[in-house]
Amino acid sequence: MPCTYFNDIGCGSAWPNLKTSFSFVFALALHYICNMILKKLSILNYRNIPEASLEFSDKVNCLLGNNGMGKTNILDAIYYLSNCKSSLSSTDANTVRYGEEYMLLQGEYERAGKTENISCAIQKGKKKSVKRNGKEYKRMSGHIGLLPLVLVSPQDWNMIVGGGEERRRLVDRIISQGDSRYLDALIRYNKALEQRNVMLKQGCADPLLFETVDAYLSEAAQEIYACRKEWIVKFTPIFMRYYNFIGNNNETVSLDYRSELNEKPMLQLLHDNFQKDRLLGFTSQGVHRDDIELMLGSELMRKIGSQGQCKTYTIALRFAQFDFLKELCGITPLLLLDDIFDKLDSLRVANIMRIVSDKAFGQIFISDTNRQHLDETIRAVGSSYRIFSVESGVCRSLHQ
Repeated sequence: MPCTYFNDIGCGSAWPNLKTSFSFVFALALHYICNMILKKLSILNYRNIPEASLEFSDKVNCLLGNNGMGKTNILDAIYYLSNCKSSLSSTDANTVRYGEEYMLLQGEYERAGKTENISCAIQKGKKKSVKRNGKEYKRMSGHIGLLPLVLVSPQDWNMIVGGGEERRRLVDRIISQGDSRYLDALIRYNKALEQRNVMLKQGCADPLLFETVDAYLSEAAQEIYACRKEWIVKFTPIFMRYYNFIGNNNETVSLDYRSELNEKPMLQLLHDNFQKDRLLGFTSQGVHRDDIELMLGSELMRKIGSQGQCKTYTIALRFAQFDFLKELCGITPLLLLDDIFDKLDSLRVANIMRIVSDKAFGQIFISDTNRQHLDETIRAVGSSYRIFSVESGVCRSLHQ
């Protein structure tokens, strides 16, 4: 069966104490959740991987190898096919293998009972090409949300210790994968913000032009603000339950949405700070300065949290993201776990195994340097699996 009922989400027998906790409803009617499987992946000149053709299990796929061999790059290739960008680099040029002129990724998916062929290509001096079933997208944003995916990686540490930009990026990626209107508002906001900053920097004195740009910027800002406020209310209870289940405790954790729009509408902020902005040469207030404060009790997690608590915090955020996307998109996301067990004690590892063994989770990709961790995951899930060895960018399937 390609679909499961919506009210079965997160209610598997593997963790009965959470049976009622995770039947979370986002004001959506009862509907089917459709499965999605990455059947095949073809890689050419992606980072340190010269060439690879991989066929995956419908459930668990393990990447085994030492650090720096290319395990994370394979996961990043899967991430790229979903998001049209790398999780590791800010520029596409850095994804092309050193010394080569182009890179190509191709994925064959089974989505809601249909085959989807996705390709992403980058060639030096040419525009990036993303195609679905042979037809090129006119706008990359049209692809976002088609193949929902959640990546848990060591880089998630930046959500704890980094600036507000890291946490805004988390929120934007989660909501954008399931809400094209939010993504459109982000695009409109950033374009208007860029234009306004150019006008401020160049000393533009045309009040009518500022009035037009400010109105456009404010409209998009209010849409973004409303979506983020709604998201935090729905997302926080799921995150809290995952955190306390993994840590086997009842610590008080919370997500605090900080925005200047909590005090004034965007248009009023622009008006009140116009003279200041002219002196600075940029727009000093708005949703581009929002932050999500990650709290443990009444203190910031980054100030008082142990390594284990911080790692648990980021993993709980990602598992909550999985639930949120599943319900918002109506598709079971792919789950990518990159070096997830580092800095965790045996109890937390065991609880994570209980979570991923739940039937609510679909296809899983997991990387590690330790074969024992992978074997424990396979035993916990108790389903079909494949193990791949990765060494110096070369990936090969191991006999089961």
